Amino acid sequence: MQILVLGSGGREHALVWKLAKSPLVTKLYVAPGNGGTALERVENVPLKVDDLDGLVRFAQEKAIDLVIPGPELPLTLGICDAMAKAGIACFGPDKYAAQLEGSKAFAKKVMQRASVPTAACQVVSSLEQAYAAIDKIGAPLVVKADGLAAGKGVVVCQTLAEAHAQAEAMLGQHAFGHAGDVLVLEEFLQGEEVSLLCFCDGKRAVALPSAQDHKAAFDNDQGPNTGGMGAYSPAPILPMEDGQKVAQLTVQPVLDVLAGDGHPFVGILYAGLMMTSDGPKVLEYNVRFGDPECQPLLMRLESDLLQAMLDCVHGTIRPESLVFRPETALGVVIAAKGYPGSYARDLPITGLESLQQQDLVKVFHSGTRCGQDGQIVSSGGRILCVTALGSDLLEAQTRAYQAVRKLSVPQSFYRTDIGNKGVRRLNQA
Repeated sequence: MQILVLGSGGREHALVWKLAKSPLVTKLYVAPGNGGTALERVENVPLKVDDLDGLVRFAQEKAIDLVIPGPELPLTLGICDAMAKAGIACFGPDKYAAQLEGSKAFAKKVMQRASVPTAACQVVSSLEQAYAAIDKIGAPLVVKADGLAAGKGVVVCQTLAEAHAQAEAMLGQHAFGHAGDVLVLEEFLQGEEVSLLCFCDGKRAVALPSAQDHKAAFDNDQGPNTGGMGAYSPAPILPMEDGQKVAQLTVQPVLDVLAGDGHPFVGILYAGLMMTSDGPKVLEYNVRFGDPECQPLLMRLESDLLQAMLDCVHGTIRPESLVFRPETALGVVIAAKGYPGSYARDLPITGLESLQQQDLVKVFHSGTRCGQDGQIVSSGGRILCVTALGSDLLEAQTRAYQAVRKLSVPQSFYRTDIGNKGVRRLNQA
């Protein structure tokens, strides 16, 4: 089969790395890819993920059998609808269902219809409405831009004054452009966050092992939110034996609602959960693999990723289709200094060759490119995700950080506490 993956981050590198192992694959393309994907058994294609017409033409010219969108943008723009119109299969939801990620207000309405446990909220579109809702909800509370904001449109506000200022920044000053034209104001939920991703075939959801992302830029969850500074799987807060049960509570009802609307959800549905004293509650939905959760999850996946995706497309996914290694996997993101704000690019990366032959460590490229001289240099805020397997969380953590220290990236930083929450929880058990 000929496969086209869309995207240029660490998630897409992990996807093509795993897909390349499938005996079903005859040719792999990635658009646009990065320096890491160029080193795999794939072909980088200079097409942007929002160029739907160009992507459809390319898929037709190359007789692509399956398109796999990595990031949310092409999904929310309707890439799966465009490919379906051209008769090409796509692993992902249609544009209507992709609103689960594209619009937080839409997601809240679906959750309410599906009776999914989530935070109480108010949706507003003017500063007057926002101020009134903030004062009614009280602090602390969460201010969310309705649309896509690259993982940065969610702010936890500890005071009413801070919430008023965030509403002014989003609605009044358009800090996130049109993504902040509507705000979702939520009660603050107390607990520990965990990610639950499910393979979905339109009718049923099959849970993957849990994972835990680290959104804040710096140690101890300090600093601004990022796209994710590291992740590990499984997360002790959500054991494997509970995953499918939680999916029945938080994912399956949403599939039922969307199917009833005539838009069955196919692909990955990712529930960002807060594990509260009242049980799991949904913070948000993503309609694709998370980044960096994808990297440790795929390090653990033993079964054929492409076959699982085809099962979803054909409506035949089953729990027994997915087999995972019992080990823990942990990934640490190396980012450019200044991220998620402004940062330098074209930083030379050295030390990669020292890790190439290690079976238990894999360096996934997030924001890199290959220079004319063959030197791998940075091209984004998140540069690499160094991922390792271990017999338990502590061993995976130790191995990952040992690998990180073998790499040299000038003007970069990384969190030194990825996995610590899980280690503490295991020590308390």
